[in-house]
Amino acid sequence: MDKRALPLDKVDLASGPIFIATMLWEAQVLKKRQRRDVGDLEHATLDELSDPSLPADPLVPIGYQRDDTRTSLLMLAGNVAVSLAFAGVYGTLTKKLYDKRRVTFTNPKVSFAATFIAWDFLYYWSHRLQHEQRLLWANHVTHHSSRYYNLSTALRQPWQGYLTFGIFAPMPLLGMPAHHIAKAGQLNLLYQYWIHTETIDKLPAPIEAVFNTPSHHRVHHGANPQYLDKNYGGILILWDKLFGTFEPELRRVKYGLTTNIETFNPVKVGYHETVDIVRDVVRRKGLKNKVKSVLGRTGWRPADELGAAA
Repeated sequence: MDKRALPLDKVDLASGPIFIATMLWEAQVLKKRQRRDVGDLEHATLDELSDPSLPADPLVPIGYQRDDTRTSLLMLAGNVAVSLAFAGVYGTLTKKLYDKRRVTFTNPKVSFAATFIAWDFLYYWSHRLQHEQRLLWANHVTHHSSRYYNLSTALRQPWQGYLTFGIFAPMPLLGMPAHHIAKAGQLNLLYQYWIHTETIDKLPAPIEAVFNTPSHHRVHHGANPQYLDKNYGGILILWDKLFGTFEPELRRVKYGLTTNIETFNPVKVGYHETVDIVRDVVRRKGLKNKVKSVLGRTGWRPADELGAAA
């Protein structure tokens, strides 16, 4: 999820060395811990994946895999390239919307505080819609394609972020200037970097109650039935609790997709769902079915396909 930003600033440039240093640190820490295999839950029973009556599973990390990490880094490079290519378009559109604003903030601190909260709120809905609507899922599925969970997974960013620009369009109309929007998006994205880790178990209860944490976000990356489409928050987990999408971490997480794509090719990772959408539009009969293949809910299939699968 890109930050609708202006060109890279000092924080962006400093992030690269920090990412590398922390990933190297994490990899060394995980090497010293008991680890589990990436496919250890492939044939797990429903109770093993989902039974809430059992005591909480201990956190046992998976660690790193060279090809998986390389793919995540290449996905980040592609995301940065696309974001820079569209930065001028984002900036122009944001300025035009800001010129038509309905509110004007006179205090910069109040303006940034409002922008910071608004971004996190809209991020929740953007994230949720990207799971619920197929065209948007074609963008976000990239981030969920890894069967590993570590700091490099945070960098597995999509290449079609322009699909969600409109969700954040109300911000400049409400008087939030482009530089505040860019900074709020940047900080939100950077916050989410550190929660992609299995080196940190649950944090103290007051933190877990309010903020998105590694435990909450591991749930979001789970393909366990009870973890699907849960914990969308960026910085605050309060939105999930308010809108009914919160799920605590109890069972060990089966990371990845319900049907994994089994490739480390970054182009396939970035566009495999888009290709599947095009194929479905071509092969399905009837305008309604073709439109729903693009704009319908994620996982939607026409009645004849449901009947054939039954």
